[in-house]
Amino acid sequence: MAEHVVEPDGIALCTESFGDPSAPPVLLVMGLGASMLWWEEGFCRLLAEGGRFVIRYDHRDTGRSVTYAPGRPGYTGADLVGDAARVLDAHGIPAAHVVGVSAGGALAQLLALHYADRVLSLILISTSCAVPCGELPPPTQEFMRFVSAAHVDWSDADSVIDHQVAYARVLAGGRRPFDEAAARSLVRRDVERAHDFGAARNHDSLADGELSPALLSSIAVPTLVIHGTADPMFPLPHGAALAERIPDGRLLALEDAGHGVERADWATIAAAILEHTAADPAHRAGPGDP
Repeated sequence: MAEHVVEPDGIALCTESFGDPSAPPVLLVMGLGASMLWWEEGFCRLLAEGGRFVIRYDHRDTGRSVTYAPGRPGYTGADLVGDAARVLDAHGIPAAHVVGVSAGGALAQLLALHYADRVLSLILISTSCAVPCGELPPPTQEFMRFVSAAHVDWSDADSVIDHQVAYARVLAGGRRPFDEAAARSLVRRDVERAHDFGAARNHDSLADGELSPALLSSIAVPTLVIHGTADPMFPLPHGAALAERIPDGRLLALEDAGHGVERADWATIAAAILEHTAADPAHRAGPGDP
């Protein structure tokens, strides 16, 4: 299905699906500031070919979803959690397996905590605890240096693209070759596709909104945590903490992987998701288990 805009509750959200609508549904939730393009089409098709109905969507202020004036978001972080449920509503899906990466993993956790009937299972990639869960290590010094020194002219597309590519390089963690050409192509498409790419900065100042505090131990669905050992934003103990605190949680560590869903790991991640979301719990052995 080609991408199209749905308007649940009057909120314009751009979404796209892959695969058979009668197959088990998998909802992909990207990190803040990033459109659904970062769930690359090839990865989505791997899941669809494995027998899943896959849905990706643009957050507000990214891609072709509703866009607000920079500096004046008309929504909270709680609204972004609700948007995941709205996308399911638009597709007529009562509940789905929810995959979240980076801050999208936090949104996925909050969806499971506050909209528990909408979540069949969780897959949390390159993320951290959405609610307090003890002291965890900070980002790497290289990551912090990049963030503190970054200068971007958000009115200049070339400046934005150069910055986003450099950021993608840092996020990759530095232990593997970095495919700059592929990153630049993806970033350019993301910038050119957006109503106003600069509006994505609205995500930087989002408040929590109306969601009440909750404990990760309240998450009652099977949870697979996938985390790179070279993640510079959330070092591996963040993923380990999630897997430990969620009652039915387990960790798959990706050796030398950075932050995000890297092409080198597509096959491994897709296989783990397909195994985790199998209808028969007996088929949900840990990744690599016999």
